[in-house]
Amino acid sequence: MCLCGQARPTLKRPSPFTHLYQHIAALAFSVKETNENQQLLPNLTLGFHIYNNHFTEIGTYLAAMDLLSRRRKFAVNYKCETENLPAAVISGSITDYCLHLATILCIYKMPQLIFGSSPVVNNEVQGLFFHRMFPKISDHYEGIVQLLLHFNWIWIGVISLYDDTGEGFVQNVLPMFTQKGICFHFVARLPKIDFTNTYNRFIKECHEMITVVIESTANVIVVHGESHTIIVIRMMIYVEELEDTPLQISTKVWVMTAQMEFAMFPFATDWEIDFLHGAISFEVHSKALSGFRHFLQTRNPLSAKKDKFLWTFWEEVFNCDMPRPSLDKDNMFCTGKEKLETLPVSVFEMSMTSHSYSIYNAVYAIAHALQAIYSSKLKRRTMPNGAGKQPWNIHPWQLHQFLRRVAFNNSAGEEVSFNQNGELLSGFDIINWVTFPNQSFVKIKVGTMEPQAPVDKRFFIQDDVIVWPRIFKQALPLSRCNNKCQLGFHKRKKEGEQFCCYDCIPCPEGKVSNHTDADECFECPGYRYPNNDKDGCLPKEITFLSFEEPLGIVLAVFALKFSLITVFILGIFIKYRDTPIVKANNKNLTYILLTSLLLSFLCALLFIGQPGKVACLLQQTAFGVIFSVALSSILAKTITVILAFVATKPGSRIRQWMGKRLAYSIVLSCSLTQAAVSIAWLAISPPFPDLDMYSVSQKIVLKCNEDSGTMLYSLLGFLGFLALVSLTLAFLARKLPDSFNEAKFITFSMLVFCSVWLCFIPTYLSTRAKSMVAVEIFSILASSFGLLICIFSPKCYVILLKPELNSKEQLIKRI
Repeated sequence: MCLCGQARPTLKRPSPFTHLYQHIAALAFSVKETNENQQLLPNLTLGFHIYNNHFTEIGTYLAAMDLLSRRRKFAVNYKCETENLPAAVISGSITDYCLHLATILCIYKMPQLIFGSSPVVNNEVQGLFFHRMFPKISDHYEGIVQLLLHFNWIWIGVISLYDDTGEGFVQNVLPMFTQKGICFHFVARLPKIDFTNTYNRFIKECHEMITVVIESTANVIVVHGESHTIIVIRMMIYVEELEDTPLQISTKVWVMTAQMEFAMFPFATDWEIDFLHGAISFEVHSKALSGFRHFLQTRNPLSAKKDKFLWTFWEEVFNCDMPRPSLDKDNMFCTGKEKLETLPVSVFEMSMTSHSYSIYNAVYAIAHALQAIYSSKLKRRTMPNGAGKQPWNIHPWQLHQFLRRVAFNNSAGEEVSFNQNGELLSGFDIINWVTFPNQSFVKIKVGTMEPQAPVDKRFFIQDDVIVWPRIFKQALPLSRCNNKCQLGFHKRKKEGEQFCCYDCIPCPEGKVSNHTDADECFECPGYRYPNNDKDGCLPKEITFLSFEEPLGIVLAVFALKFSLITVFILGIFIKYRDTPIVKANNKNLTYILLTSLLLSFLCALLFIGQPGKVACLLQQTAFGVIFSVALSSILAKTITVILAFVATKPGSRIRQWMGKRLAYSIVLSCSLTQAAVSIAWLAISPPFPDLDMYSVSQKIVLKCNEDSGTMLYSLLGFLGFLALVSLTLAFLARKLPDSFNEAKFITFSMLVFCSVWLCFIPTYLSTRAKSMVAVEIFSILASSFGLLICIFSPKCYVILLKPELNSKEQLIKRI
């Protein structure tokens, strides 16, 4: 087994990233634990080689060929020492170098366990030998999107790597952000650090990058990087400070991907880290391991003289020299009593990082895979045809199927296993960074992203424990192109701008928006109406023409008053039924007419009060039948007057038609016709109580729904027909002698009647809600009262005030 990691570019004095030594320590610690475990790989000792690629492609290829060569001799494919062939390779966290390494290793079908995110593989053969100590990358990006949406950060800046990995992130991942409603103020690339980049060019690129970040209106910056990205950002800030440029980079919230980890050169302990205060990063889920801290505390370069990595690391972090014969005695030598726990966290972390945790699990995954192979071969040895086969005579390609199926609990109690694509079945921790003036920091776990959990429980974060950058004074940072549209407004996209940038327009009349940043305003349900601010719906008041309100009281009083007048007149005619003026025009028709007028006044009361099922059935039908009786009675009286005059002419045959039977036949036939229409209406499509939610904006009108317009218009049309016939005949008979003539009073009464109902039609159609009911009641009362006054007031005048005219002699005298 070997670890191919990344170190620093070669300098005059070795100056590695100090965090890399923890990776080495995690490897050594896990191998030590495995070898001390009697239940795992008994009688077998694991070892490892560590190769350094010096952050170059050439160094990566050289390391790959070196591990395939004979020990201490660079001769690829020439091996006489089988124990020198590693069973697997654990490669570092920079994806491009992992891909370069895979180009060589896939030829030999050697397993490669990657403790960073896996590179995009175009060659399917290479992908077959990848085993990723990193969860599915799409779950990682989904977690970032969930974080941004959780805090409503939809206006962000993006910084990515300068290599193919960064290009793939921009081309393939950022569109997913856009689909979720997130916009980008800028998408920039980190300056490339290599030996071909001149100092002036690097300074220029740093200045351009910092300027973009500072001037951006986005308060959140998403950084897609790898293990060395933080040192690049710190270097950029340091270069700008050398140019005496005032920086406000700590005013941003940095959101960092899980591939990144804190890295630094030992000589850069005074470089700025305040920009990390309040930052949020993702890390592969990890858990504290018992014994690792003690393992680090026991490391001593004087007792581990063969550990050259420890020697170099010790000299750099404690600024001393290990004792060597070639060194001057005046040098400051390391005593070995220095303690790692005294170092600032920015120099060396005593707690295991997520990358080191992945290396630890990778070693155990290899060990369990080897154990599975051992058990499989041991079973075959016990079979008759398997005698003599050595259980540890294996080839690297045999390890793949066992690595894919491996599943175990590590010493922290965490389950480690892979999916069918060789990706770690695990989640991510969400980390909040808190820095201090002494250049130290702490990382606080504030949430998780668990891809295996139910959809609604995958993302979890504790908002109240997050420490934000100091400039926000612990208020939630906002990162939007513009302020939210408030309630009562909706968004309208700005021309030429991204969809996150918009104007806020008030909702039109009749519509509301009850949440911020509404795309569209909406109409309230029928039983509600918009409030004045157009930010909510208020319940509508249910209304109808009631007996308690002034209008209802006035109409009811007039209906009763007119009814009493009708009763009074009817009483007069009954009392004076034997007088000539009462008997002159068929007193029974008069009684029928007065009774129908009385019922018409009382019928108006059906329209007042809360509409019920019975009231709705009776309103129009009772009105139609009663009025048909009244109009048919008037028609009969008119025809009686005409026939009476014509019958007085000598030789007239009309006399045989005279009598009560004709009048009753007219009243009965007209009334039955209207009654038949009403019964058909009630049988086919009866009226019913209904709610009118839209006629009045703030009220629900409780009314009777006629349901069938055809039947209603048939009923009203028949009444109109009777009225027109009566008016025509009365008008033609208006000049008959006064002694027999009631026609001129009928003519005037029918003119009043028709005028009222002709005015009713436009008025009724132009009103809404209970005003419609009031108009109909008024029309019923006015038309009925017109008939009553015009026909009967002259007769009441004669009967009550001029009784001397109410005699047979006077009537004959006036002929």
